[in-house]
Amino acid sequence: MEFDWTYLLRLFWSRDFWKATLLVVELSLAAWALSVVLGFLVALARQSPYAPVSRLASAYIWFFRSLPLLVLLIFVYNLPQAFPSTGAFLSLPFVSGLIALVLSETAYIAEIHRGALMAVNRGQYEAGRVLGLGKLGIQRLIVIPQALRIALPALGNEFVSIVKLTSLVSVISLSEILLVGQRYYTQNFKVMETMLAVAFYYVLIVTVFDRLLKLLEKRLDFSKKEAELSTAPADGQAVAATQFTASSQQPAISLERGEKRFGESTVFSDLSLAVKQGEVVSIIGPSGSGKTTLIRSLNGLEALNRGVVHLHGVAILAGSEESLKLPKLKHEMLEIGMVFQSFNLFPHKTVLDNVMMAPLYHKRGGRPETEAKARLLLDQVGMLMHENKYPHQLSGGQQQRVAIARALAMEPLVLLFDEPTSALDPETVGEVLRIIADLAKSGRTMVIVTHEMKFALDVSDRVVFMEKGRIAFNGSPDELRRQVARGDRLADFVRL
Repeated sequence: MEFDWTYLLRLFWSRDFWKATLLVVELSLAAWALSVVLGFLVALARQSPYAPVSRLASAYIWFFRSLPLLVLLIFVYNLPQAFPSTGAFLSLPFVSGLIALVLSETAYIAEIHRGALMAVNRGQYEAGRVLGLGKLGIQRLIVIPQALRIALPALGNEFVSIVKLTSLVSVISLSEILLVGQRYYTQNFKVMETMLAVAFYYVLIVTVFDRLLKLLEKRLDFSKKEAELSTAPADGQAVAATQFTASSQQPAISLERGEKRFGESTVFSDLSLAVKQGEVVSIIGPSGSGKTTLIRSLNGLEALNRGVVHLHGVAILAGSEESLKLPKLKHEMLEIGMVFQSFNLFPHKTVLDNVMMAPLYHKRGGRPETEAKARLLLDQVGMLMHENKYPHQLSGGQQQRVAIARALAMEPLVLLFDEPTSALDPETVGEVLRIIADLAKSGRTMVIVTHEMKFALDVSDRVVFMEKGRIAFNGSPDELRRQVARGDRLADFVRL
């Protein structure tokens, strides 16, 4: 039989085919959108710390990934035989097909989301916790935008799969593209011409939506965004740091008889530390001595096994083995700011948005007021001209200066610095240290974990030397110099 080109061309203008194409688009988009939303919820449930919730989500994923879609389609469509009350809507092929597709695809998309959630750096969660964003706030403002960007290519592929899977819905008599083609070639036996037309319509749908998804992917790709020109004044002078004066005889922050264990390994035990208001304390010591764990225990990033953390005399954290029951102290926890070793800026936000996020979330003022304050802080750290850049466009030193401004935006009573220069190259260490030194002179209460010995001695009111989970020295820089002069283990470490 000779190939009928005229017949094939007529099929490209077939009203039945175009109606079926529109139906496939509607079914595919509805199934994909619902599956993306439900899949994210299942992925969150899969990662839940509550075992029953996690197991239920795992069972859902296992079952519906194992069940062939064709079997699921037939089962859902015939469910009214067992439950007649469902016949009002399940007897509609579109509804049955949509439900079956969503049940099946949610299981696959949940695993895509789970992989994306796992790919979001742990530091992003910690930065959100330190800023007091709460679990929902962290997910909405930090995790979901980043996870969506990571998952989008795989989600796009899943949409293509859904478009092709709609051909199976023909078994329940939904007039999609393949069923229309079958009806045509059973009438005239022109199988090749008809199936070429069927292929054309599927390829057209996939091509159009693939292009749209690529545009969406490009729009969400913050790593390729370029900074807009700054609208802020470029000639502003550095703003003087806010002056703090002591208002209480209580230590600004203290840890009493703290103990932290990881399994059988004890990081520190029976350790106490008190920092006065307006005091700058530097914590030094060899790697593995417990410095970082100690400072992270002061704001709850590491849960203590024993011990109590006080903020101006108020117990805000207690070890898991303590009998002390604490009320929920959300406001008090906001009074402890932190600057991380690896910056932990939010990569999908501009410099200005990074600084504004927490004050806006906590309603510390209207947007114009918050924006003006954020610009003052960026000016203070020398980053005002970069306010519209994204973190990937900045050097390490610049990112750390933005991180300092972000921590200052919440006006914390205590600032914690976890080795703020260890991730920087030697050329940018100095600029960050100068900013921290200026803050130290302003009377802020600061606890700094650092390996910069000269800096610690120059800016600190007190230096704490930790070794093997205990405090081996706790005194002023002058006392440290005198002890080093006597030549002991501390002298070997400091090497003045």
